[in-house]
Amino acid sequence: MGIHAEQPKESIEEQIQRLCATVPDYPEPGITFRDLTPVFADGAALRAVVDALVEPFAGQFDAVAGVEARGFLLAAAAAYATGTGVITVRKAGKLPRAVYTEHYSLEYGTAALELHRDDLPAGSRVLILDDVLATGGTLAATSKLFAKAGVNVAGYGVVLELAELHGREALAGHQIRSLVRL
Repeated sequence: MGIHAEQPKESIEEQIQRLCATVPDYPEPGITFRDLTPVFADGAALRAVVDALVEPFAGQFDAVAGVEARGFLLAAAAAYATGTGVITVRKAGKLPRAVYTEHYSLEYGTAALELHRDDLPAGSRVLILDDVLATGGTLAATSKLFAKAGVNVAGYGVVLELAELHGREALAGHQIRSLVRL
């Protein structure tokens, strides 16, 4: 064994935990925000995250949907990596054509999401990606949007799951891939 013995490879969970920034009292007092943008800024970590999110769903989806805003980063990279299309689920009022709208509760307020009515044909399968699973409200609302469009949800992929908020319960009946559970 030489002096340059190979170090054990860092797991995806270790990479995410090392790179993720924790921001207290953001966006309001009492909320601890987990900022994954440093993970996305690291090329090797981003590639590992995308690969780990899509792998369990290989061959099960026709497009990848990203939820505004950080979900867009994941969905675009995943769609490119898998040769599928990317669909954007936007905050209300941001899409120019006819939309489906779904109102929902956040861990710190309320909001609405929208999906173009003609983004995918009925019967298509979509993998929904986002950065964090907290209460599950955002992803459940996204799922309802696709149901309105007649699109089947293949599953959900998230980088970080805040397990104490029980978001999985809002997504019962679907496969969920979370890379780190806190």
